[in-house]
Amino acid sequence: MRIAGAGAAALLALSACSSASGDAATGASGPPELSGTVTVFAAASLEESFETLGAEFERQHPGTEVSFNFGGSDSLAAGITNGAPADVFAAASPKTMAVVTDQDGTAGRPVTFVRNQLQIATLPGNPDRISSLQDLTEPGLKVVLCDKEVPCGAAAQKALDAAGLDLEPVSYEQDVKGALTKVELKEADAAVVYRTDVRAAGDKVEGVDFPESAGAVNDYPIALLKDAPHARAAKAFIALVRSAEGQKVLTDAGFLEP
Repeated sequence: MRIAGAGAAALLALSACSSASGDAATGASGPPELSGTVTVFAAASLEESFETLGAEFERQHPGTEVSFNFGGSDSLAAGITNGAPADVFAAASPKTMAVVTDQDGTAGRPVTFVRNQLQIATLPGNPDRISSLQDLTEPGLKVVLCDKEVPCGAAAQKALDAAGLDLEPVSYEQDVKGALTKVELKEADAAVVYRTDVRAAGDKVEGVDFPESAGAVNDYPIALLKDAPHARAAKAFIALVRSAEGQKVLTDAGFLEP
């Protein structure tokens, strides 16, 4: 009986090994682990949230790395269409995403993952008592806007048009971070930027809501780029961004749900 029992045990062990070998050979043990560097081109306003999500992605998938290129969506789109290697594009407007999809195409249809609304960023304490877009037209007030070709600039112009205002800024900046920095450095009295950037700046600036911003909300699409060098890992990063976990990081930063 002891011999028979030992034989049975050996047979079971051999069967298990055989089954495991078969699973490994057929891939039944699960998909291979992700690896490689995911290159993400993303709108400047996503910087803080995406860096948080990138670190979480690397924690969840050892052996991967997420490399970001943040900037104005129009500049990023131009870089992609001119051949800059990237896996993912997250734009601050469908219009800038269309520059890429119309010329190079994407591996999948772009999906809106968040939305963003404008605020007026003022100096801490709002010493100029700015409470509306109209106040930005006061003589002597130094106001900065994003370039009109950048989504935050296009949204600001749409809000100004809705208010019937003609505003001449002291400068147009290439992305929302550039506009906000002018206020942080006290080189400008105010800037029209996204409320997410005002929140990220903490006590360096103060945010002022204005009603026209409700009609100039920007949708943010994200897409896997055609011929992405690390498509599998890139898809997983997009999935994290769109997951409940990713959405919480983004809404905590002030973004609106899609």
